[in-house]
Parts: sequence; C-alpha cells; structure tokens
Amino acid sequence: MKNSKQFIQRLLSPAGISLNGSEDYDIQVRNSGLYDDLLAGGSLALGEAYVRGDWDCRSVDQLIERVLRADLPKKFSGIGNAEVLKHVLLSKLTNRQTRSRSRIVGKEHYDVGNDLYEAMLGRTTAYTCGYWKGLEATPKNLDAAQESKLELVCKKIGLKEGDKVLDIGCGWGSFAEYAAKRHGAKVVGITISKEQVELGMKRCEGLPVELRLQDYRDVDEKFDHIVSLGMFEHVGPRNYREYMKKSRDCLKDDGLFLLHTIGSNTSTARGDPWLGKYIFQGGVLPSIQQIGKASEGVVTMEDWHNFSTDYDKTLIAWQANFENAWPALKATGKYDEAFKRKWDYYLKMCAGTFRARTNQLWQIVFSKDGVNGGYESFR
Repeated sequence: MKNSKQFIQRLLSPAGISLNGSEDYDIQVRNSGLYDDLLAGGSLALGEAYVRGDWDCRSVDQLIERVLRADLPKKFSGIGNAEVLKHVLLSKLTNRQTRSRSRIVGKEHYDVGNDLYEAMLGRTTAYTCGYWKGLEATPKNLDAAQESKLELVCKKIGLKEGDKVLDIGCGWGSFAEYAAKRHGAKVVGITISKEQVELGMKRCEGLPVELRLQDYRDVDEKFDHIVSLGMFEHVGPRNYREYMKKSRDCLKDDGLFLLHTIGSNTSTARGDPWLGKYIFQGGVLPSIQQIGKASEGVVTMEDWHNFSTDYDKTLIAWQANFENAWPALKATGKYDEAFKRKWDYYLKMCAGTFRARTNQLWQIVFSKDGVNGGYESFR
C-alpha cells in the first residue's frame, strides 16, 4: 500500500496536486485503501471512491481541471485497464443507443425526480448550457442565461409566428414553452422520459405545444425548423448518420436545423466510464470529425458556434442550487448522502472538464441544401 501511495503521488505531482495537502484542489484521503483501488480501477474507481467517502476535496472542479490540463489521463491510461477494455469492447461491438437501451437513461437519470431538477435547474428547467454573454456568472443570473440561450436559438433558426418546430430531446419543455409564448410558434417535443412529458405538459398548458414520449427514429412529419438541445450526446456514433438523415427527412426545404451539443476534442466510441455507469448510460460526446462525417452529403453546415466556457458557469450555478436545496430534498426521503456525493461529483467534475477546455459546447446550424444568399450568424 505504501508503494501504491507513492506511485499515485508521483502521477499527480505534474499537476501540482498533493495527497492530504493544504490546497483546495488537493485530495484528502479518508480510506487508505484508495491507492490500490485507483491502481485497479482508474477513473471509474476515483468516482466510486468519492461517492463512498474514501476521499474528499474542497474543490473537485479545480482538481479535475488540473488533472486534465496536466494531461494526466494519458499517464493513467494503463490503470484500470480491465474496466476500460470492457467499456471499449462494448462500445465497438454493440450499439449501446438502440431504442430499448436509450430508454434506460430516461428512466435512471431524467426520471430520478422532478423535484430535484426543478430545484437545481431554476425557473426554466433547461438542462443545457446557458448563454452568459453580458451576464455576471452567479447563480442568481442562471434563469437569465437560460432565457438568453433560448432566444439565441430562436434567432438562429429565424423563428416566426406560426412556424412548426420539432424539438428533439425536449426535456421539461423549456424551449417549447419559450418559443410558443415569445414567438407564437407551434412546437412538437419528443423525449424518452415520462417525467419530462408529465411536467412539461403542465408547464405548457394552454400553449400550442405537444410533448411526446417518442424516439427520434419514429418521427415521420415535416417541420419548418428542428432544434435539438443537449440530446445528441445520447445518440451514439453508430447512429449519427441515421440521426442526420432523419433530421433532413423531417425538415421542410427552406427550414433550418439547430444542433446544440457537448463535444469532444477527439473522436471516440465511448464516454467517460464513471459518467457512463452512474449518470448517462450509453452517453458519448461527438467530435467535429464525427459530426462532419455524419452530416456530409446529408445537410449543409451554415454556422458553428463554440461557447463551451459558459457550461462551466452553468454547472457551477446548478451545483449551488442543488446545495441550497439539499436539506429540503433530503427531507423527502428519496435521496441519501451517497446520492448527494454522486451528484456533487458529477456536477463539479463536468465543470472542470469545460474549464480545462477538453469538453466543448457547440451550436451548429444546418440547412438542407444551403441558404439562398447565405446565412446570417447570430451571437
């Protein structure tokens, strides 16, 4: 165990991280078995050990940022080989985002509790990156940042009163409600979460909005525009081209399709092992190359906008809301301390990835065959 501790410390040293050090980003070890666990399980074991309480850190987001900026994942690449190999093989040999498998993340993540998401996400219940341009990055401005994002989407697709819009992965109806109320649009939203449909339809009562429990592959209608905000991460590389073809089939000839997705700097067939096991089953972040290959010859790219550092701000605001709401959430009896630690790790870890610029946030606008006269970009 002593040798394991020394080995782990040597690996962490290039990032300036110390075991039981005094900095906010240092790892505080609560269980000495952590060292051997990390050698056996790598990044998956790191997250699992945090949830168990085997280690703490005053600022997990800073820790993850330092780990990524020092490129430590490559140095750790030989650790936890068995688990990583299993994950890689599953990704390569199977389609982990089939219709039946896609429902798992709906049930296990999005249906975990509307009370949790309403408390964490704020008034809009938008579970995607806000647009913080011109706003101070504080939790009190989260709702404004989300509305700014929704308005940006409407401008980018040129939304007009009476337009019929398909929202692929509609969540709790944040875009549908906004587009209908502010722009007079008619919106059909689809999701794989029963809880999202239930709450979303309540939010959109009296508006020209229909939210459906439906897989995107089963849509067979024409729309003036299509938006997809934070759903493409669940599609999977094996299905990217089918997704693009379905979007083209459902789009009117002069319509626009806006894809809002987290992106990766590298092409891969698998997601993070811990996130894939405990948060987003089957989730994979697309790369520029993968999106380009999937869309080539299917749709025309008109605009590509990266505002990934805004996701760091959004995640920190969500985590602050979650922390403030925790006493009330805990009192319901539905969520225990292990859940709190899992959620803390998830939100702070993801914030660190965007701050380190290893994860991106893209809004991409596509047309079917090119906009006559060119497309006007909005920022």
